[in-house]
Amino acid sequence: MKLLTRFELAAKNKTELHVLLRQSFNELAKSNPDTHQRRNALASIENIQQEIGSRVPVKPQARILKRYFYST
Repeated sequence: MKLLTRFELAAKNKTELHVLLRQSFNELAKSNPDTHQRRNALASIENIQQEIGSRVPVKPQARILKRYFYST
């Protein structure tokens, strides 16, 4: 499996990231221990999860600001 970097993942939308996460997990499950395929799959999964986590949802923030400014 090819290692997916944060740079590559930054250009993907959330749906594409979830597809890549599933594919990477499947590759991990098929890989043999102590192989570069397994290490790449594990690193890719970590990178994808970090990229998904770094995406800030827009709507919840808008509700928080609205509640803060208009509740008084």
